[in-house]
Parts: sequence; structure tokens; C-alpha cells
Amino acid sequence: MTMPAGQYGLATAFACLLAIAAPALAADDSAEGMARSVLQQAPAALCPARILDPTSLGEGLAGALSGFVLANVEDRGRGNTWARREIRLENAETDQALLISASGSPAALRRVTFEVHRLTTERPIMMALAGGDCSVRHGRAIRYAADGMAEELVHFDGDLESVQTVEPLNPPLPAGVDPGGVTVAHIDSGVNYLLPEIAARLARDAESNALGRDLWENDARPFDGDQGRSPFFPIRHGTPVASLLVKEAPEIRLVPIRFPRPDMTRMAEAVETAAAAGTRVVAMPMGSRRQDDWMAFAEAAAAHPEMLFIVSAGNDGRDIDSAPLYPASLPLENMIVVTSADAFGRLATGSNWGAASVDLMVPAENLEVIDYRGARGTASGSSYAVPRVAALAARLLQANPDLTTSELKQAIFARAVPPLERGAPRLAVGWIPNPTDDG
Repeated sequence: MTMPAGQYGLATAFACLLAIAAPALAADDSAEGMARSVLQQAPAALCPARILDPTSLGEGLAGALSGFVLANVEDRGRGNTWARREIRLENAETDQALLISASGSPAALRRVTFEVHRLTTERPIMMALAGGDCSVRHGRAIRYAADGMAEELVHFDGDLESVQTVEPLNPPLPAGVDPGGVTVAHIDSGVNYLLPEIAARLARDAESNALGRDLWENDARPFDGDQGRSPFFPIRHGTPVASLLVKEAPEIRLVPIRFPRPDMTRMAEAVETAAAAGTRVVAMPMGSRRQDDWMAFAEAAAAHPEMLFIVSAGNDGRDIDSAPLYPASLPLENMIVVTSADAFGRLATGSNWGAASVDLMVPAENLEVIDYRGARGTASGSSYAVPRVAALAARLLQANPDLTTSELKQAIFARAVPPLERGAPRLAVGWIPNPTDDG
């Protein structure tokens, strides 16, 4: 499983999401309305008895649940005790699949989610989140444009009727002009390009079209959202990372690229997209344990020695020399692997290390960032070491545009000093106490 690496926490009151949301699309009555009816009845009809004893599921169901039949039950846990139970019911007549995920144990439930998808296409329509008492606390629905593109994520109260907020999922890019400066590509979950701090730095062509790319949905709108874990709860990782990048290198041209999690062989396209835009520095705060996911990237990156890739070491609290993480463990000459330090030059809790695999650590704990809603908060982890070093690389290139990649890499390494930690070395190069110091 491939996903961005890092931790993100809010520290202040946030602006309302509706401030950036596009006007709501009309609800699809034939899909969302039917899904709502199912989700309003399912908790009372199925939870907890039929979830704890699924042999009775699909029998004697009435109302909106009539016609559903049990398709599958999968338990996950140790021995005879499950910690998570996944149940799937299907209704061919209404083209609906009802997915139930229960966490807890055979003795008591802690949380239950109900999701309705189209049966024929597996398109997610609506979900409801219930507590261990089976009462619905919250709901969400995905609304689609006429071309089938997911356009909005609607949040509901527990009645599944009252709208709380509406999030855009694929809004049009704002108008603008190319800002000039060193070109930096950011490969991540996308960015909220509606935020003025980011919109102002978007790299554009001669016709003012933004040069970023969404390789997940294959369009030119790399809006922030990693839906790998859940389409209803996307991870918004790219925007806070990008906010730190443009803060510490305010004169860059930014090329945001949403990584192709459904098909990681397309990471080669991410590299080629960056190269076509004239990129010199690539920020990649992401990784996974699956080496096969990164072979296409490795080949493409090696073919573009003019670009310097800054990648994160990850946040699993382990030595990636002995337990590799990719792409950090790839043997690429035009790559720098970074991890997070505290303000005193010690490896941050949870951050990965490797005397051979990890080059640098920089302070990347409790940094001020802007989240995808435009609100200020704090963030920590090796993901946030990446934009700090990428910003340093961009500023060095701004001052010395003729630097080769090798010279740029050495100029960054020259700023490192030995870490303050005792014991065996855990880094290949060292610690940069203040990556914003250009003195």
C-alpha cells in the first residue's frame, strides 16, 4: 500500500470548509436517495444482532433492505476472535451493494460503518458511521458530475438529511499567470490549488494553463485527496506539505502531481510530467514497503539526472537499512533521503533512520503549515522534512542556476553537521540545524 508519510495535527480554530467549497450539485435522487433509505434503515435492522450473527443476514429483510442477499463475510483477527468483521450484501434489482464494517469483538461492537455502492460499477454513493450502540453519528455522500467524475463530498448529520458541509473534490483551477522562478515538482496526494498561497505559485504554460497533473483521475486537476483507505474519508496530505514548501521557497514555480495509487507503474508519467515542465527539484513525501511499486519510478528518475529528488524516510520508527522503505531505499544518485529531527538535533520519535539509506535529518516537528481548508495548524514527521530540504535546494538554484544536480546535492550536504545523538551513526551525512539559513 502506497501513501504519503507523515503526521498532521491541528493547533488552532479553523476556517469553515464551505469557504472554498463549490456550490452543491443536485443530489442524484435515483442513487443517493435510495442509498439514504437503505442507510436509515440498516442500523436498526442489522445492528448489532445480525452483524454479530451474520447467518441470519439476507433473510426476512423488509422496506429499503428488501431484496438484499448475503454475498460475503470476512473476519480479521487472531484465533477465533475477530477484531474487524466485513460483511457484503447485494441487491441486483436495485444495483446496490451494502458494505458493513464492524470493529470490536463478538462480545461488543465499538464502531460500525455502512456504505452503499453501485453493484455493477462499485461506485461509492453514501455511507453512515455508527457507534457501538448502533446509533448513526455522521454520514457522507459523494456526488458526481454528468461525466462520472466525483465532484463533491457532502457531510450530513446523523439523520443523513441535514447537510453540515460540502467539500469540493475536483474544482476548476483558478486563473493566473506563471510566477517564474526555479521549478519544483511536488508528487503527493495533490494540493488545494484554490488557496491563494498555492495558486500564486502554480507553474503555467504560455497560455496560462497550470502544468500540474492528476495521475489518479487522469486530468489536469490534481486536487488534494488520497482515497486509498476510503473514498469517503480522503487523506489531505499534500496541501500542508506544499504550504511549507512555498513558505520557505516563496519564489518557486510549483508543479503539483497527484500520485497514481491505483497503478503505480504510472509513476514514470509523474517523472516525465515534472521533466516536461523544466523541473530541477522534486519533493516526494511518500513511500511504501512494496519495491515493485517503485520500479517504474526508479527507471524514470535515473533517466533524468537533471532533477534532484527529495524523498522521505518514513515514520515507522525503524532502521530502513534492515527493513527497506521505497523509494527511500533505492540506489539513485540524484536522490536525497531525509528524516525528521527535533529542535535539539535528535531523531524525532517515530521517524525512520538508516546509516546507509538516510542522508539527512532536519527539524520537522511542530511546524506551522496551512491545511487544505486554508486553516493554520502544526505538522510533524519526515514528510515535512522533505519540503524544507526541497526549499533549500530551490533557493540554492535560484542563487546559482548553473549548478549541476551533483553540485546541488553536495552544496546541501555541505550544510550538515554531526548529530548531537550518541551511539552508532544513524545517518549517512548528518543534521542541518536550520535549513532556512542561507548565510
